[in-house]
Amino acid sequence: MNIYISNLSYSIESNDLSELFEEYGQVTSAKVITDRETGRSRGFGFVEMANDEEGQKAIDELNQAEYDGKVISVAVARPKTEGDRGPRRSFGGGGNRGGNGGGGYRGGDRPAGGGGYQPRERRSNY
Repeated sequence: MNIYISNLSYSIESNDLSELFEEYGQVTSAKVITDRETGRSRGFGFVEMANDEEGQKAIDELNQAEYDGKVISVAVARPKTEGDRGPRRSFGGGGNRGGNGGGGYRGGDRPAGGGGYQPRERRSNY
């Protein structure tokens, strides 16, 4: 059973998760997810348990429990699907407002093309 744990303290490491869940049964893997650039915990992780009954008992007892000063959420992990990550934000490239090329942030209602930041023209009331 794959288990998702969220709202972890940033000081928690993978071995801490493993030790916490071993109280309920055999842990086959435990991983705190970290930021690729900084290596800092992102505050969530996954634990894989060999036995579904033991995994469910761990979920029932640890969900909404306090761990290292924070109330954690524990649930069965959902399988990752294609749409789970959502679209990545990009502030450059790809002209999706008509026209060709460019893209990026364009303040105002100018047509696409060229890309980059283009401030809105000032309009006078005179």
